[in-house]
Amino acid sequence: MRKRTEPVALEHERCAASGSSSSGSAACGRWTPDCRLKPRCAADAGMKRALGRRKSLWLRLRKILFCVLGLYIAIPFLIKLCPGIQAKLIFLNFVRVPYFIDLKKPQDQGLNHTYNYYLQPEEDVTIGVWHTVPAVWWKNAQGKDQMWYEDALASSHAIILYLHGNAGTRGGDHRVELYKVLSSLGYHVVTFDYRGWGDSVGTPSERGMTYDALHVFDWIKARSGDNPVYIWGHSLGTGVATNLVRRLCERETPPDALILESPFTNIREEAKSHPFSVIYRYFPGFDWFFLDPITSSGIKFANDENVKHISCPLLILHAEDDPVVPFQLGRKLYSIAAPARSFRDFKVQFVPFHSDLGYRHKYIYKSPELPRILRPQQDPGSSPDPSMWSEPV
Repeated sequence: MRKRTEPVALEHERCAASGSSSSGSAACGRWTPDCRLKPRCAADAGMKRALGRRKSLWLRLRKILFCVLGLYIAIPFLIKLCPGIQAKLIFLNFVRVPYFIDLKKPQDQGLNHTYNYYLQPEEDVTIGVWHTVPAVWWKNAQGKDQMWYEDALASSHAIILYLHGNAGTRGGDHRVELYKVLSSLGYHVVTFDYRGWGDSVGTPSERGMTYDALHVFDWIKARSGDNPVYIWGHSLGTGVATNLVRRLCERETPPDALILESPFTNIREEAKSHPFSVIYRYFPGFDWFFLDPITSSGIKFANDENVKHISCPLLILHAEDDPVVPFQLGRKLYSIAAPARSFRDFKVQFVPFHSDLGYRHKYIYKSPELPRILRPQQDPGSSPDPSMWSEPV
């Protein structure tokens, strides 16, 4: 019996000398209980690591969700406490697109028959102005000075004062393309950047924007003689345009026509309908948080109220697929203006552009119907006459 157990004892001693118990078991060629448990332990450890990673990921995701939710709730309170934020979001004058263009050189944007001016509506306020002469004068305009351009306003061609919308400058791509279209139709086009936009100096405000427009209009009228002067406003510029024309009508110097492209009824309704407001539209107290700060900042742009005091021909252009100023706001403004007593002796027209055309918010200038809408058909060579505007397309 002793002889039988001695080799076993020696064998165990060799196994112990060869290393750890697990490696010793393997070296000895025996399948011990430790060896049978090892794969299961490894699987359990792997599962614990996977569960740990999932838990860590979930904790991280939950932290991000809480941060986003906190920011979502904080923004309305921040806007309510700082109404100036809403004003900046409405004007967007700090957004200069396209970048790196020299507004002193309109020829860099393909406007070789355009001159750059600087006017001073008020002390400490300077605004940059572009004057594009009719395309038929393209050759004559080369190398001419400011005096020549100012004298040109007294020619027999009608003049459009263009009031652009928020963001960008007078050199914005879609704006430049519209100047070219209007110039090709025989118009002088005078446009400018409101105080605080582009290279114009000053602080933006509704009052200031309206006063800038009034100053440029008076500057034009002082040089244009009896030539027709039309006012064209786009988007936020429609608010400036109706403010201006209401004031002109009240002092009995109305323009020859008012053209509103993509207009809204008033800034509160536009802010509520803007795509940026979608995520807060059903937020409790939306009006109190987001709309009241606009009013408290003195921003109204009340087109719906202004049109009741305007007495000149009115043309409204609006694309059905406009994602910025909803089509129904333009239609609603027309329904307010058409029966207004102030328009009883003047034509009021609404021209919709079908959504299939893809003109959206700022591409109506692409419409091949635009020349027909703006120019009388019986005499293609004459200056446009707003009383001869074509029927809707």
